[in-house]
Formats: sequence, C-alpha cells, structure tokens
Amino acid sequence: VQLQASGGGLVQAGGSLRLSCVISGGTFSRYAIAWFRRTPEKEHEFVATVSWTGSAPTYADSVKGRFTISRDDAKNAVYLVMNSLKPEDTAVYFCAAGRSATTRFDIYNWWGQGTLVTVSS
Repeated sequence: VQLQASGGGLVQAGGSLRLSCVISGGTFSRYAIAWFRRTPEKEHEFVATVSWTGSAPTYADSVKGRFTISRDDAKNAVYLVMNSLKPEDTAVYFCAAGRSATTRFDIYNWWGQGTLVTVSS
C-alpha cells in the first residue's frame, strides 16, 4: 500500500489549505485513514481520522471546528480541509492507513511521505 500526500504550502494565518492523500496498492475502501503532524516538539501529533465507512470522523481538540476530513472512495483519496489556520498548525502533515480509526499513530500500518504546511503570522 502506498500513500501520496500533497497540498501543503505557505499560507497566512486565517487562511485555508486542502491536503490530499491518494492511496494505491490496496483495497482503499477497507482502510481507516488518518492525518498526523510532526513538529520539533511533537513527533506524532494526531490530527484527524475517518473510518472505512466514512462515518463519525474524529478530530484532535486543537483542530476541531476548523479542520474537516473526508474520503472519496471513487478516487481512493482522503482530504483534509484546513480553515482558520494558525501559526501553531505549522508542521509536516502525514497521512496514514490502517485497519482501525484510532488516534494512536502506532496502530497505522502504512504512511505517506508528508507534506509541509507553514502558517505565517
């Protein structure tokens, strides 16, 4: 299973970005997909996850109400729409796939390469 994350970039505080994660080499519809981020202080910070059914997405408190995770099984893709971005959202964002939608990074089996999001103040 391969994951390809994209969509990062430089944005001003208050702006928006949409990250994409395309999965290949597996049965996409059977996987839970999550986004984590890495900063110098936190190596694996949970951001959001969505189950293989697409129901009941889960968010970290720090992003709840600002970020939205969704999946498109026809395109084997998961998206993370990030609104009202803050400088503290600056990080490398990774998508991950696994059997269960959990906040634990060690449960996910496959990882993308990461995409950098920089939010300027």
